[in-house]
Amino acid sequence: MIRLLLVDDHELVRTGIRRILEDVKDFEVIGEAASGEVAVKLCRQQQPDLVLMDMNMPGMGGLEATKQILRFAVDTRVIVLSVHKDNPIPAKVLQLGAFGYLTKDAEPTEMISAIRKVASGQKYIAPDIAQQIAIGKMGLGDENPFDQLSERELEIAIMLTKGAKVPDIASHLNISAKTVNTYRYRMFEKLTVTSDVELTHLALRHKLIHSDQF
Repeated sequence: MIRLLLVDDHELVRTGIRRILEDVKDFEVIGEAASGEVAVKLCRQQQPDLVLMDMNMPGMGGLEATKQILRFAVDTRVIVLSVHKDNPIPAKVLQLGAFGYLTKDAEPTEMISAIRKVASGQKYIAPDIAQQIAIGKMGLGDENPFDQLSERELEIAIMLTKGAKVPDIASHLNISAKTVNTYRYRMFEKLTVTSDVELTHLALRHKLIHSDQF
């Protein structure tokens, strides 16, 4: 039996995925979480075999939640299920140690197959995502300025584009506001932007975020 935890801030999405997975005889959905914070807590308590993780959530996002879960739940594997199809998000998630990456328009059969493969110890990346990552490694295709950000800088960038304030980011990431501002300054230098508004426009242009998130 493969024990699963579903993580998404939209109840409708979780309900749809649960209904698909509950029809598979060797799958058991043992819990749901609407935030990264709750996901981390449930993983500590229940030690699921596999987590289906959304990236964009209020508070702690999928990047930080994935990192924390993989830090203490060594036997738990994470598959990211996200709207993001373009780098740098997929590459960063896989660098963190996630075992799989699917987009939310994946067919149910692909999701079930990915879960089985990851549960057996194999990695699964949606073919179009794998192609983009390969192209990025070869230095082909359009350059994405967000590729140059560190994992922490990217995480803070996403939170800023969602309207999070520096004190809130500091609290969520367990770091000081001064440290957040240092990351923010470095990030702005790398991206050649001067404000959170410019950062958000750049993120929209390069599909780091999507307009329907606002």
